[in-house]
Formats: sequence, C-alpha cells, structure tokens
Amino acid sequence: MVSPSAKEVFIQGVTSQGRTFRPSDWAERLAGVMSQFRPGGAWLGGHLSYSPWCVPTVINGVKCVVVHRDLQAAEPMAWDFVMNFAKDNDLQVAEACLVPDEKPAKG
Repeated sequence: MVSPSAKEVFIQGVTSQGRTFRPSDWAERLAGVMSQFRPGGAWLGGHLSYSPWCVPTVINGVKCVVVHRDLQAAEPMAWDFVMNFAKDNDLQVAEACLVPDEKPAKG
C-alpha cells in the first residue's frame, strides 16, 4: 500500500520473489507511455521527453521508475495505471524521496 504522505514512489524492476523484471527496457517503455502527463498538460513535442512525474532511472543497479505524487492529483487514472502496472507484474514498490547527487564544492 502506498502512503499518501510520500512525495515519490519507486517502482523497482524486481518482483516480490527477487527476480529481475523483463523486458530490460520496461522502465523506459512505462515512462514513455506516461510522457504526456506533465505539469501544464501535454504540449506539442512533449512525447519526446519524459514527464517529470514519471522518470526511469537506475538505483543500485536496479531499473526503477520514480513516480511523483503530483501525478495522482493531476491525473488519477494515470496514477492508477502506473500503480496497477506494478501490482499486476508483482513489482516491488517503495516510498522515498529522491535526493539529488551532491555537487562537489568549488574551491
């Protein structure tokens, strides 16, 4: 179950049994489908970039999709689609906050 207080949900490319989810480009495909759902709505050419609400990434060697809670507020059906994708494919889901890499101090 996903807590409403989490700002981001991580769908991990690992099943509850610990198996790597296939196909290997699943995260990019899912984020591509969700590219039209973005702040301000869809725009011409928007399908050529990922939505900031649904971004594929790799964390500790595991493919993931980071889904921002703002997607749920703006497009509840899109949120349900992503969460049901994770559930239907038995993927691990974690709540967290993505912390940007620290930039080295200039000196």
